[in-house]
This record gives sequence, C-alpha cells and structure tokens, in this order.
Amino acid sequence: MLKVVEIEHLTVQYPDVKALDDVSFTVNKGDFLGIIGPNGAGKSTLFASMLGLYTKYKGKIKFFGQDITKSKDYLKEIGYVPQKPIFEKNFPATVNDVVRMGLRQESDAKKIDEILQQLWIHELSKRRIGELSAGQQQRVFIAKALVNNPKLLILDEPVTGIDQQSIELFYSILKELNSKQKITIIWSSHDLDAVNRLVNHVACLNRTLFFHGESDKFFGNDELVKQYSEASMQKHMQHH
Repeated sequence: MLKVVEIEHLTVQYPDVKALDDVSFTVNKGDFLGIIGPNGAGKSTLFASMLGLYTKYKGKIKFFGQDITKSKDYLKEIGYVPQKPIFEKNFPATVNDVVRMGLRQESDAKKIDEILQQLWIHELSKRRIGELSAGQQQRVFIAKALVNNPKLLILDEPVTGIDQQSIELFYSILKELNSKQKITIIWSSHDLDAVNRLVNHVACLNRTLFFHGESDKFFGNDELVKQYSEASMQKHMQHH
C-alpha cells in the first residue's frame, strides 16, 4: 500500500497552549480521510504543519515517503482548499483567472475547461469571482486546487456559510474525485452525517488523536460517537 502521508509523534507547543500532542497517523493512496474535532482541536495547526506553513513542530511529517523538511517537492502533488478564501467583492479576477493561478504550466490551459465542466462552473468562466455565490466560489477554489492533477486534495472546513444545495453538490463532487479519479482526500469537517456518508477513514482530533481508523468502526460504535460529541460540547461551552 502506498503511503501518501505519514505523521509521526507530531507535537506543537504554542507559548500558552499545546495545540497538538503526540499525533500519529497514516493516509494510504486512495483513502478518503475525514478529520473531525471541536473548534480549537488543532486541525488548522495540523494542516499548517503539513503544508510547510508552520515549521516549529516536533515529530515527523512525510509525504510520499519523503520527510517534508528535506524537500518541498511534495507540494506540487497537493491541492489545498482553504477554509474561507478572502478577497474583495470587486476583485477584478474572473473565474478563469483564479483557476489559471493554480496552473504550473501555461500549456495546460485546456485543462481549465475540463475542470470547470467537471465542477459545473463552465458557464461562469468569464464572471468575476466576487459576483458569485459562496457555493460557486468554493467550486472555483476546488477547480484551482485540481487543475494540476494533484495526487492528494486537502480541504479545510470547506462548507462554512454555504447553502444546502451547494453543499450536496460539493459532497457528490468529492465522492466522485475519490472513487472515480482515485484522488486521495483529507477533509476536515464539523458535519458528522456527511463524514459518515463520504469517507472511509476517520481521525478524531482533540489535541491528541482520540480515534483513527475505518469510519464504520467509529460510526458503528455508539459509545465512541457519544464520547466524541460530549468532548465537542464541552469544548463548545468553553469557547462561549
């Protein structure tokens, strides 16, 4: 089994809080991993470390068998969709422009058309990004992440503030990318029902790794789900 990601004893200590505590897990080629956990559980810190944006961690992170401190090559194989892309309402870029920013070689421009069609946004290609709905914008950013044929797609809470119809379309797109195009996906979400429907592996993160394994082992175990929900609720209470 080809290992796409190996995380070994990842620990991140910020001055006032330990964000991640001895987290280890592996993602194999073709996996669809859902990362769930309450707010403040360390998901963003995990992604920042994996993407090389945060480097003061202890432990090891490997992509495709290669330690990420040795080479940045792995970033070429990853598509990343952030939580909330920020840009001005009247930002002049069109959908086409934004997706093109993801291209490594201009010669791949015909790929843009394919991806826009696949994500049902082809007819929006000349529209300014700021004019689109949140659901459409999100698909544009997925298109930008996919235009280089990544082997791995990383999505950070991607449906915040998006209407239900767009969310359902987005979920079916993810399922297709994973099952038909065999793209390995790591997706963090608060929507347990959607995670249950889509993924084949789950990692429950709450600073430490509370559970990591096949999704039916988690969702089929009422005790685990209950513990997870209680931990989330407590976290929620502390934050308010």
